[in-house]
Amino acid sequence: MVETVNGITSATQSASSVASNKLQNDYKSFLTLLTAQLTNQDPLEPMDSSTFVTQLAQLSQVEQSIQTNSYLESIASRLYNSGLTNDLGLIGREVSVPGKLFDLISGSGSFDYVLDTAAQDVKALIKNSAGVTVAELDGLATDGATLHSVPWNGLTSDGQKAEDGIYEVEIVATDAEGEAVEAEPYTKSTVERLTLQAGQSLLHLSNGETALAMLVASVE
Repeated sequence: MVETVNGITSATQSASSVASNKLQNDYKSFLTLLTAQLTNQDPLEPMDSSTFVTQLAQLSQVEQSIQTNSYLESIASRLYNSGLTNDLGLIGREVSVPGKLFDLISGSGSFDYVLDTAAQDVKALIKNSAGVTVAELDGLATDGATLHSVPWNGLTSDGQKAEDGIYEVEIVATDAEGEAVEAEPYTKSTVERLTLQAGQSLLHLSNGETALAMLVASVE
């Protein structure tokens, strides 16, 4: 499903089209003026044609510029439509985008994360909708600048099966000196629909979050 927001419509008049219409009017005015002056000129003192030649050359240069802009607009439109088609293919797929929320479905869930730099120790705290930590996953990958994927079998810290739903993950990472290492979690969720916002594809995820399609790190 594709929607448009912020007043975006599919039928817009390009700048080159407007400029082209104005140029046509300028040509008509130029020819009308030239015809009038030629008709009323004094045969004994014929008018200097250099001015008209100069104006005609200027109009021709403007026309070439408009044609160039029209070609560029056509290329940009094709690239945009190609990108939108690719984004539509994300509907129904599970994607990984920056965010803390992820789905637990049939006792199975997963999330991703990226560390700014390598760490000594990394763990994930999984919290329920009330913000209570229900599980802690230790010994996670410590490489920096790499997208790491972590599965969760839905088991809580006391060995119970967590209910299906939406959970939040917090990544806690430290270096060899015990200093905190910056970590960014990536939510993994299914794309339910797509809308356009300010000319960009906005994904609506099953966990209730939204994300720009350009931020997708991986697709399953």
